[in-house]
Amino acid sequence: MELLSYMRLFVEVARTKSFRRAADALDMPNSTLSRHIAELEKTIGLRLLHRSTRKVELTEAGEVYFKRCQSIVEEARIAHESLLDVVERPTGTLRVSMPADLATDHLAPIIADFAKTYPLVAFEFDLSPRHVDLQTEPFDLAIRIGPPPMAPLTLVARPIAVLPRYLYASPEYLKSAAPLTHPSDLTRHVVCIVEGATRSGEVARTFYRGDESVDVMIRTRFAMNSVALNRGLAIQGVGLAVLDDVLARDDVTLGRLLRVLPDWGYDDRSINVSFGVEPGSSVGLASMTIIVKGFRTPAGHGVRERTGKASEKPRGRKPRTGRYLRSDRRPPQLIAIRR
Repeated sequence: MELLSYMRLFVEVARTKSFRRAADALDMPNSTLSRHIAELEKTIGLRLLHRSTRKVELTEAGEVYFKRCQSIVEEARIAHESLLDVVERPTGTLRVSMPADLATDHLAPIIADFAKTYPLVAFEFDLSPRHVDLQTEPFDLAIRIGPPPMAPLTLVARPIAVLPRYLYASPEYLKSAAPLTHPSDLTRHVVCIVEGATRSGEVARTFYRGDESVDVMIRTRFAMNSVALNRGLAIQGVGLAVLDDVLARDDVTLGRLLRVLPDWGYDDRSINVSFGVEPGSSVGLASMTIIVKGFRTPAGHGVRERTGKASEKPRGRKPRTGRYLRSDRRPPQLIAIRR
């Protein structure tokens, strides 16, 4: 077992080519990690790594060992996870906090699969976007849309999927509204805002087309915390709405909504799950596995699995520089187009 643990540590160092980054990922002191790798090399009788103050490189023996260890460590992980259902048959109550729109539109199929797989589990759902304290409130998981929150050491916040989003409007709205062929035209339109509205009702939004991105300051009469209401207002012809393509799919099919600015994308929104480092019950542990797997299957309703690291920036996003085009009809030269 000790040798397998050392293999896991070596794989992380070889993958990151850095003791410091590997130690951070493994949540252990750099000195401890270095000592374990030295013990592994002593056990094998070969040097696996060339160490310097700037970088870590694999030796010829290290390259061969790394290729074999990767598959061994992965197989060990899969074997461990496959036994979770046998060793820890989930029972009890699963308490989850999540936004109502996300639960209804995306998580319902995953929850249904979970309920069928684990008939001894009961459920309590708090359908609210409010912040919950997993250390003091009786929740096993908190699922949210947006960047993962800053979590204390006793909690883990993990991005698990992304929601592609686009602009939609009703045919009736587009008939009477000003032309809309470029993001800069949004200054002459009503845009319903779901998140991020300031007290003045003005928010920054980024659109992208290939390597080109446009930042626009949008002023709106309608700010809310409900995607369903945002969609409903767009259907009624009140204004434009930013929706994920799954939520808008049926309305587009029925002709109630049309996608506008089809050549321009909008920042994806990540879905993240927060939970304790050591879940208090087997039901909490099983639920994390089911939720993550659910986003990889058709039951995940079409959202994309999150494959990058939590520190990665959203698709198409670039550092904001310069000024924004504002929606109070200021001169168009204020638009910031970057290539």
